[in-house]
Amino acid sequence: MIHSTRRIGITILALVATPSSARIAPPVQAPPIQAPAIRAAPVQDGVAITLRPAIDRPGTEFEGWGTALAWFANVTGGYPDATRERLADLFYGKQGLGWTIARYNIGGGNAATTLPYLRTGAAVPGFWRQPAAAVASDWWRPEDPAMWDWSADANQRWWLDAIKHRVAAPIFEAFSNSPPAFMTVSGRVSGAVKGTDDNLRPGQERPFSTYLARVVGELERRHQIRFRTLSPVNEPNTDYWFAANTQEGAHWSPARQATMIDATAAALDAAGLDTAIAAPDETNAHLFVADWAAYPPATRARIGQLNVHSYGTVHQTAVRDIARAANIRLWMSEDDTPLDKDPESFVDMASGLAFGEHVVQDLKRLEPAAWVFWQAVENFSGKDGKPGSNWGLVKMDLNAAPAAPHPIQITPKYWVMASFSRYLRPGYRLVPVDDADTIGASSPDGRTLILVHVNGGSIARRLTIALPNARVRDVVVTDATHHAASVGGSGAATIARPRSVTTILLDVK
Repeated sequence: MIHSTRRIGITILALVATPSSARIAPPVQAPPIQAPAIRAAPVQDGVAITLRPAIDRPGTEFEGWGTALAWFANVTGGYPDATRERLADLFYGKQGLGWTIARYNIGGGNAATTLPYLRTGAAVPGFWRQPAAAVASDWWRPEDPAMWDWSADANQRWWLDAIKHRVAAPIFEAFSNSPPAFMTVSGRVSGAVKGTDDNLRPGQERPFSTYLARVVGELERRHQIRFRTLSPVNEPNTDYWFAANTQEGAHWSPARQATMIDATAAALDAAGLDTAIAAPDETNAHLFVADWAAYPPATRARIGQLNVHSYGTVHQTAVRDIARAANIRLWMSEDDTPLDKDPESFVDMASGLAFGEHVVQDLKRLEPAAWVFWQAVENFSGKDGKPGSNWGLVKMDLNAAPAAPHPIQITPKYWVMASFSRYLRPGYRLVPVDDADTIGASSPDGRTLILVHVNGGSIARRLTIALPNARVRDVVVTDATHHAASVGGSGAATIARPRSVTTILLDVK
């Protein structure tokens, strides 16, 4: 068992690569072997870092990893069985990433008369049905069964069942990007004419919250699942969302956010649901802090989970402190981190390493109970002379006809994610680690400790672990030639190869 008074000492030495040390062993195809030795330069040529992570820390247990479904699920849920089952295995299967969390997007839905303009997959259907004779903006009568279409969004809903069948105790969250078009000022789900204007029409908080609560309850019943949380607004206090945009979104001032949170709490209660409210799902930490500061105490008390995205990292520790002081669970509920202007590549590690470093910093600074990816599958983008980008973990041609072949291209970022999600499992607790490039976590029984180290540089590092009564069980490497591959390992030292992610599993007595 690991006791709270015990400390872990880890020394990292940066090794200057010599001609012999630069040649790293090729991918291991057979039984695991011990990590190859790398000729160390004199210590004075390297950098020694001593890490003293404590075992105990405040906060909740880690709950897992996952993705928002939304756009990619709206497309891939309609693919042939073999393809969509393969995708579900890649993300939620025991031999895949082992994710346990999914965020289901409740679509707002544009009017049938609006010409298509949203990007591929982003036109997530709403569950409302407008009578043919209805022309006024106040036609909505949620108590009328004829105004609901429960056959809508079949593709994204396929994923709910696929995840339920793969994960023993999945955590589902519902979230909204925009109200239905008929509740908006602009008449579009992509935002108001100006990105700084609120798009929900005044007085529509109650109808919108009723819509969200009814969808949550109906999908729970139809799919035999539970939505633990509902997030009614998304990246609200930004200027991203304007009518000419190509995805759903809505601006919400902090005051309107609070009004919507209050209305949603009332709607959930009226529906007899135990679903908690998650908020504010802000795009970055510093806007989260501003939103929270503006909420009245009564609104804060109605929030059961704090959600923040990590597209900006300023003030992340302030978000951590807010969650601790309020004693509310915190999720990092959306992110993806491709390098800007890095051409689409399925072999280069650049975006994968940037992604790995970002995950490390999120876990160290936010100390969240979960880390949730944005879109696990993204469209091929490097075509027609364009360099493309490295959004997503898997790339596919999402514009292909449903009956066409659907090749699945796994990116290096997928394997970087595997280096975290296969080993930092639900129930583990994050362990403070002083090194900026390393995160640690302890198993529920304290007998397993994992360390994940990201070495984005061109020089190998010797990781020396000085922990009494601990033994290295295995070392897992992701780099240009290793895909979350075991390379064995024992003793108190291992090698973090250049431009790699190294996961170390230790048995602790």
